[in-house]
Amino acid sequence: MKNIILTTCFLLIGIAVFAQELNTTVTVNSQKAQADPQIFKSLEASIQEFMNTKRWTEDDFEQNERIKVNMQLTITNELSASSFAAELQIQAIRPVFNSDYQTPLLTHLDKAITFTFEAYQPIIFQEDTYTDNISHILAFYAYVILGYDYDSFSPFGGDKYFQKAQNLVNVFPANLSGSISGWTANGPKQSRYWLMESMLNPSVRPYREAMYTYHRRGMDIMHEDLETGKAILMQVLETIGQVNNKYLNAMVLKMFANAKQTELIDIFKVAPRQQKTRVYAIMSKVDPANSSKYRAIGI
Repeated sequence: MKNIILTTCFLLIGIAVFAQELNTTVTVNSQKAQADPQIFKSLEASIQEFMNTKRWTEDDFEQNERIKVNMQLTITNELSASSFAAELQIQAIRPVFNSDYQTPLLTHLDKAITFTFEAYQPIIFQEDTYTDNISHILAFYAYVILGYDYDSFSPFGGDKYFQKAQNLVNVFPANLSGSISGWTANGPKQSRYWLMESMLNPSVRPYREAMYTYHRRGMDIMHEDLETGKAILMQVLETIGQVNNKYLNAMVLKMFANAKQTELIDIFKVAPRQQKTRVYAIMSKVDPANSSKYRAIGI
């Protein structure tokens, strides 16, 4: 019995030490598709297995450290019996220290998804080459999510993973750019190419450093000092406003607004009028399409 107990303990320890980095929930919305529903059930399972069982880093994650990710793939068009166009909605969230609150790291909609898939097909990925679009896209966003998460815990901690995402952009075959969108400069302005161009642009470095400040020095201390936390978030927003002035319409700043809009409104609803006015002034320039929503702060 003792040996059994010890063996069980070692197995549990092993599971904790070697847990994968991502805890991804996947939903495939195929309401507009006419293909066999089994294809989409299989696709859902294959994406979830790919995201959750591949080891993306060299670091050890315990179960409670895994990054929570929600993915919804909505089929928009059937190009053939096994080829599809789709939109991919991605959300990654991060726990806030010593609280039950979870802050969104990333909220993004990629509308340029095309792929080929057959039921029960495994998703196979090779880091230094292009295998197929579905594996390339999923790996790209896995690395982007890791970059966001690591940046939130240490200044520029996500460099390695953003570079891995950039490498996937670089190895995309140029001869496919006419038929597969999202990987090159001539694609949509909200594409994977432009995401990395803005993320790694030197003008955006202050924004990335500010993401560490936002999360570790702002959100993570709010449980013990709410007003100091708000003051630090205001410093972050000032930095974001400065970056926006230098690099107008940077995609990563739009993504910041997508992720943080509701959170910022909720936090600054109870704040001095000077803070409310400044938050509105900054965010209405960063996110002009939604400027009216920031009035909910109460200016």
